[in-house]
Amino acid sequence: MTSTVDKTGVAVVTGAGSGLGQALAINLTSKGFKVIGFGRNISSLKDTSQQCDGKRFETMVVDVSKVKEVIKAFDIINKKYNSIDILFNNAAVYPRRDILDETGQSFMQTVDINLGGTVNVTCAALELMVRVGHGRIINVTSFADMHPLPASAAYSVSKGAQRIFTRTLIADLADRFPNIVVSDWLPGMLNTQMGVSDGLDPQVAAKWGVALALEADPSYNGTIFEMGRELLPPRSVKGRIKDAVLMRRRQQRYLDA
Repeated sequence: MTSTVDKTGVAVVTGAGSGLGQALAINLTSKGFKVIGFGRNISSLKDTSQQCDGKRFETMVVDVSKVKEVIKAFDIINKKYNSIDILFNNAAVYPRRDILDETGQSFMQTVDINLGGTVNVTCAALELMVRVGHGRIINVTSFADMHPLPASAAYSVSKGAQRIFTRTLIADLADRFPNIVVSDWLPGMLNTQMGVSDGLDPQVAAKWGVALALEADPSYNGTIFEMGRELLPPRSVKGRIKDAVLMRRRQQRYLDA
């Protein structure tokens, strides 16, 4: 297994019809990947297809919150391609709803997409990745759970749980399948429908996301990247003293985008 992903491989991008998902698909196809874009709106997916390189983009109308639709899509992928190399769990919604206007049903609809969709797609993708012994999973996450904004309860809870899900994947897979490499990526505040008008161009952010996805070395397992830089885990006082005694320092990595 090389330290980088084969650029002639297959990638799945959820939420590929607009925003960051569209930008990721465009970037990946320009590098030679066959990209399968999941989305709920066929017209949006067709727009992405028109912007991608050649015929490297394949549309699949899939609601990631519905497990039967996800399983059916991956059955098709398995028959056509036998495996996938990269998975971007990018699909998410941000309803901006005050907690006083939430109901249990509306709250869980957000969770079903942001967290449930990540779980559904990851479990289906892992069946293919485990069979071949390698794969790259990027969960597009945020720190919304640590500093929730007003009217973001369901979004913040679901995105925080998504980061916990990443850690559970590492706990279950890292020892047995070290070449299935899982990372969290925080793309920053973007100029998209879910973001802010003065945010970062998603095409710029996508370069970092794809650069991270191409890094397949097991040392990237469990890493968290914000935009183009690695966020190192906090060290305990004991750990910092030990590092000082041994004169070692963990180097923060940056993505070459």
